Amino acid sequence: MTTVWFILVAFLLTGYVILDGFDLGAGILHGLVGRTEEERGRVLASIGPVWDGNEVWLIAAGGTLYMAFPVLYAASFSGFYLPLIVILWLLMLRGVSIEFRGHVSDRLWVRFWDVVFSGSSALLALFFGAALGNVVRGVSLSPERWFFAPLWTDFGVGGGPPGILDWYTVLVGLLAVGALGLHGALWVALKTDGELGARALRSGRVAWWAVAALTLVVTLATFRVQPLLATNLAERPWGSAFPLLAVGGLVGVGAYLRREPSPGVERRAFLASCAYLAGMMASAAFGIFPYVLPSWPQAGMGLTAAEAAASSYSLGAALVWWPIAMALTLFYFVRLYRSFGGKVRVGAGGH
Repeated sequence: MTTVWFILVAFLLTGYVILDGFDLGAGILHGLVGRTEEERGRVLASIGPVWDGNEVWLIAAGGTLYMAFPVLYAASFSGFYLPLIVILWLLMLRGVSIEFRGHVSDRLWVRFWDVVFSGSSALLALFFGAALGNVVRGVSLSPERWFFAPLWTDFGVGGGPPGILDWYTVLVGLLAVGALGLHGALWVALKTDGELGARALRSGRVAWWAVAALTLVVTLATFRVQPLLATNLAERPWGSAFPLLAVGGLVGVGAYLRREPSPGVERRAFLASCAYLAGMMASAAFGIFPYVLPSWPQAGMGLTAAEAAASSYSLGAALVWWPIAMALTLFYFVRLYRSFGGKVRVGAGGH
């Protein structure tokens, strides 16, 4: 039962990365691909109907984590208190910037909130990536299953207790910024046309090279920092399907970006990017299992899924209603995305 819920939490987090990832990426590129106010409005319009709904997946993942693995929830939320507060503020600033920029028709007002929107989107991707890097690397758990991590120490990995930011977690954060920026560029290209869509594709081609290089570097660094990954791959070779999915998705994105733009090619490129992100998230989850929070630098002191899980009765009862809730959620999202399908068109009134 704990394995089932581990998979379900990983599924929800992956759904969040894929869905909210493209509107974070659109925010990162908002001021780069949008050269005029009309173009920046079209970038925002491409995510306008869905961006807040996409964040439901983060709430669902947090709620499921609290229900299924309360010990992990308590340990991680106390140890990562500072970065979680930073993420909360960035989420608020991002939402406020989207809503407030159109309230006053003054250029300085609009540009200020555009900068806040792009900056908070980039920093969210960076902090989410660093958070994933902390989970993969491990934290300095005490025997009582709690920890405190300073924001940084010496930026090294090894020796004493690590900080939240070190060379490895910053690398993962940079990869997250690049990967979500690429994901967002493909979404903007899918939802817009003309020079804006072409500029988004050009940005995607540049981002692809950065993502490919960072993926290789982060993969090699991960095997050095977390030996559990190599152990899991040796014991369960079928897990190599996850990194292969990520590689296939990244190669697919590169191949589609070299083709002549068309709605079909743009759609397949975006789906290939979804496959890349899903493969990377699944690889991280597979790599640390059976731990939900590995330890560092004391190997073997981590918090396992069995130790962190709620009672079997609670997990079994929740498994009855969880599929019902997910079916309703998926129905809503399919209906939403079909309702707002096609290219974005901005009318004379800016709508």
